[in-house]
Amino acid sequence: MKLAMAIVMACCASAALAQGKGPSDPQIAGIVVTANQIDIDAGKLAESKSKNKEVQAFAKQMVTDHTAVNKQAGALAKKLGVTPADSETSAALKKGATENMASLKKLSGAAFNKAYVDHEVAYHQQVLDAIDKVLIPSAQNAELKGLIEKVRPAIQAHLDHAKHIQSTLGKK
Repeated sequence: MKLAMAIVMACCASAALAQGKGPSDPQIAGIVVTANQIDIDAGKLAESKSKNKEVQAFAKQMVTDHTAVNKQAGALAKKLGVTPADSETSAALKKGATENMASLKKLSGAAFNKAYVDHEVAYHQQVLDAIDKVLIPSAQNAELKGLIEKVRPAIQAHLDHAKHIQSTLGKK
């Protein structure tokens, strides 16, 4: 499931780049909003399902941080008169998120924590790859590109935090 989402995202990104065109600014805005909303939704689920304090705290941070980025993206889109648009990438993200949430909802306890954190590691790596290989190079508007560049270190920090939690799960 995680691998399928990564493959779909990579294929969509590769196809766009192979055609010599990346996503448009409205599509980039749509991808950013979608990616953040996916992590918000997964974080809310983890906050309510997990009994592990470290996982709960991480999930809460994901909800807080990604909500803040979506507010910034929404304000910038409004300022620029850009309506976030759907794309193959945002559709693939939504499909993967639906599958992930359905899978997570069936789990509990340590199995839930492991699946949630494993997904967060893979997901944040995918987002970083998309930022570096597709979103930043394709963004035409300097402010949109600047927002993506500004949030990149936070996404890296989320990945590092998730990897740390991943390394400690099951050892306590």
